Amino acid sequence: MMRIGLIAWDYPPSPSGLSTAAREIAESLAAAGMDVTVFALDRTGTARQGAVTVVGCAIPERSGLAFLRRRGGIGHLAAPLAFRRAVRAEHRRRPFDLVEATNWYAPAVLLGGRGDPPLVTRNSTPAAYSRERPTSLRDRFDAATADRLEARQAQRSAAFLSNTAEHARRIAAEYRLGADRRPHAVAGLSLPPETIRRGAIAPYPPLGTGDPVQLLFVGRAEHRKGFDLVTGAAAILGAEAEAGTLPPFAIRLVGVPAADLPATLSPLARARITPLGRLPEGELAREYEAAHVVLAPSRYESFGLVYQEAIAYGRPMVACAVDASGQLFVGDTGAGAMAASDTPEAMAEALRPLIRDANVRESFRAHALKAAGRFDRERLAAETLALYRQALLAAAPQGR
Repeated sequence: MMRIGLIAWDYPPSPSGLSTAAREIAESLAAAGMDVTVFALDRTGTARQGAVTVVGCAIPERSGLAFLRRRGGIGHLAAPLAFRRAVRAEHRRRPFDLVEATNWYAPAVLLGGRGDPPLVTRNSTPAAYSRERPTSLRDRFDAATADRLEARQAQRSAAFLSNTAEHARRIAAEYRLGADRRPHAVAGLSLPPETIRRGAIAPYPPLGTGDPVQLLFVGRAEHRKGFDLVTGAAAILGAEAEAGTLPPFAIRLVGVPAADLPATLSPLARARITPLGRLPEGELAREYEAAHVVLAPSRYESFGLVYQEAIAYGRPMVACAVDASGQLFVGDTGAGAMAASDTPEAMAEALRPLIRDANVRESFRAHALKAAGRFDRERLAAETLALYRQALLAAAPQGR
């Protein structure tokens, strides 16, 4: 049995993608017999959540780290300092065999040195891919610091995990790993068993005469997530629905509050859109159950949890061909349509047949149901532990 530390920015019940990923990793490893401790920045104290110990690393208000966190650039070191303090305290009390962390904003950049357990970085989307282009000198410095810290954490890591082969390739390029010989494995995430069970029995919602086709978007109002493709397609197709050449449709936005809707949103798009903000898991599940189609036009995904969740519920999707994960989960499985490019026009072209034709929706749904059940925790644990063993072998000659 290994003792494993897992560094997470937040942990359930926090409803974020990274939180969900951390839980799947932690619980899959615990179910495989590992001793797992999660270090989470969104809480204080220590508690047990099922078979997992969760140690809160929240930075107290009015503390030195809180002051540091508000400084541009150097503020990115506040959380790594808090994590290092907590991990090393636990490691002295009872040693870890290995520590895992996300790459996103480098929470473990100050670990992985002499006296620390070997560090494995599981790659999510790099910070550079998920922020708006900085405009001020301060923002440029802040962004450059974050990118350097992520690269530095990669240098201190004994091994890496990525969700797909294409994701691994892009990570190696982003952090300039080159011909690095350290282990770098591909391991897709899992879904909670209750999600797989609930999705498997979820009936496809009936559609009465005149009822709108329900479209669901789960994500943030940002360029990487393709939100502009959703709003642009809503305007194009909204005009067709107004003219009576397309059946009515409605778009529900999970993760997008009303305040995040762009000021330039057209009235035709606004009339079709309902922003819901962030939702807890139970409410998100009900949104999947009520959806006829899931809109997932990301330009780049690492974990691809929305793809996996939609497949688990047997919901046809519209994804974007520029994202390798979308091609893998949606295009290759036949679980949905692919927009040929990352433009509103291409998104509308891919979505139009699904709004118009129930037979098209049913065909994609049948393929999604065939692909469901691939995302179990047993597979995630096996693939993760195989990489951990390689990491321990790679770290051993370095005397760590």
